[in-house]
Amino acid sequence: MAALKLNQANRIIEAVLKRGAELDCRPLSVVVVEPGCKVKAFQKEDGASMIRFEMAFGKAYAALALGRSSKLVRLRNEEKPIFMRYLIAASDDQIFPEGGGLLIRDADGEVIGAVGVTGDTEDRDEELAAHGIRSAGLKTDEDYEHNDRGIVPRRTK
Repeated sequence: MAALKLNQANRIIEAVLKRGAELDCRPLSVVVVEPGCKVKAFQKEDGASMIRFEMAFGKAYAALALGRSSKLVRLRNEEKPIFMRYLIAASDDQIFPEGGGLLIRDADGEVIGAVGVTGDTEDRDEELAAHGIRSAGLKTDEDYEHNDRGIVPRRTK
């Protein structure tokens, strides 16, 4: 079983914060977690508002708990609010259904963790999360497709 390394987690955070500065984002907070949602690394930029750790963690938790981006979890919340309210309660309110949480996959497609980004818009947080993952040489769900052989790298044209 592959494991998320501390240097990979730190590279993800560094890339997110650097790209956020280039895009003139509001102050960001980024958490990288291992399977089981154990925190590997976290940083909160100066000026970031309160409970940013909890929001970033909740996005990463949502991605791991439901096996999809936290943006897709938000969409599920809109489609099936009673179902999602149950899942959120069952998680002790750990799930935060808002974009910015993505699964981290290794080269074989195995989930080795998740990242949660918060501070800017939902779409920007999600974009930054993907940028950070790829900057560390890792993969997102978008880099793979599911077929009859399981999860395989997405073909590029």
